[in-house]
Amino acid sequence: MADSIMPAPAFCYGDAMTPPAPLTRHRKAPASAARSITLLGATGSIGASTVDLLKRGSYRVEAVTAHRNAAALAQIARDLKVRFAAIADPAAFAELKSLLAGTGIAVGAGDQAVIEAAQRPADWVMAAIGGAIGLRPTMAAVERGASVALANKECLVCAGNLFMRKAKDAGATVLPVDSEHNALFQAMASGRREEVRRVILTASGGPFRTWTREQMRTAAPEQALKHPNWSMGAKITIDSATMMNKGLEVIEAHHLFALESDQIEILVHPESVVHGLVEFSDGSLVAQLGAPDMRIPIAHCLAWPERLDGPAPRLDLAKIATLHFEEPDPVRFPALRLARDALRAGSTAANVLNAANEIAVEAYIAGRIGFMAIPALVEATLERAVKEGATKEPQNIDEALDIDHVSRSWTRDLLPEIALKAF
Repeated sequence: MADSIMPAPAFCYGDAMTPPAPLTRHRKAPASAARSITLLGATGSIGASTVDLLKRGSYRVEAVTAHRNAAALAQIARDLKVRFAAIADPAAFAELKSLLAGTGIAVGAGDQAVIEAAQRPADWVMAAIGGAIGLRPTMAAVERGASVALANKECLVCAGNLFMRKAKDAGATVLPVDSEHNALFQAMASGRREEVRRVILTASGGPFRTWTREQMRTAAPEQALKHPNWSMGAKITIDSATMMNKGLEVIEAHHLFALESDQIEILVHPESVVHGLVEFSDGSLVAQLGAPDMRIPIAHCLAWPERLDGPAPRLDLAKIATLHFEEPDPVRFPALRLARDALRAGSTAANVLNAANEIAVEAYIAGRIGFMAIPALVEATLERAVKEGATKEPQNIDEALDIDHVSRSWTRDLLPEIALKAF
């Protein structure tokens, strides 16, 4: 097999705290060799986009997983001719087994089966299980040194230092799937890591970009779920509306690219065409542009260090004509401040932030609290964590999940009090 010289991503081997050498040598498989794939979280929005790309190429799919949708998982397993399918919910095992009877596809159920899927010998793993439940299987893929396309925010928000350290120790390759971080990854190839001065994450502004705080206070869940540009799951769509997703992305960028908080800026960009920008020491500002289609960053990770002939729509800049940028409003979107405060506090603060936000979003969707109570509930939980002295940096996944569990309990305890207040 031929060798080629390619620019190294700033975080490629998990060494988030030490800038890598400007070049690294990657061995590429011949074009005729089918890359082996495992897809963790096959039935979600990221999973669906990944499946679409896999159907268009020549890949050997080792394993696929889902939480509880056995029918959808079975169809994907059949379509991709996988070797192993795992459903996290044991109650769905009988249905999955029945649907795949006679196919020769091995099946499993429960959390351990999902971890087994991550541990199977695939070259490339899509980590698209949302929430803290994605921590263990994603870490399992990292610990065996796989190339991991990371679409799970919690791995970095809840246990970023631990995750990147494990990736470095195992020689794993971590590739960012989030459109913003993938944009930074691509733009950083224009120079050396030590030449990066700052990065800019763009935000659509969500459905409430132009709403007043009073209008946002009475916003109904169905209004918050109408994202102007992206088609995503309910949780991340609400996070876009509060801009908590951008705060979490700041924390992710810190771990992925070894950047301090003041090196990571946010610009609201309602067209969602420019996904990220990198400024270098000479003043050059390099941007990555693309249609708001998650198949673009997924395809980039799937083919890296090469590129696919992807199916995403092409940009017509003449038709777009004008791009707009504006500073985010920290008063209407306090989640941005909370995320930066958590990043600066270090230790477990980001984990507490993430857990509290998940419970708050669930409560909002269920109609138990108002929209502006989401960040208020998160802030109250962070204050509770400080009072409880929860400041220990997790040394393993069990400790990270323990912090997540306790934080959720605190948030549930605080929820009735916050629900009674007007925000």
